[in-house]
Amino acid sequence: MERELPVASPCVHVCALDDDDICIGCQRTMAEITRWGRMDNDERRQVLVRCHERARIKGQLLS
Repeated sequence: MERELPVASPCVHVCALDDDDICIGCQRTMAEITRWGRMDNDERRQVLVRCHERARIKGQLLS
């Protein structure tokens, strides 16, 4: 069985936290950013879903 490649970081190198301590570039919380390297792929996918939802709520996504 082949090993699954790590889920890539959503970092877009626009690293600044908003008033809610969420990165304005990737939409991760500080806790998600600092734990990313220790997360397994399932956890990373869950974070990406939350990032997508945060971006949608902020009007950064069309859908």
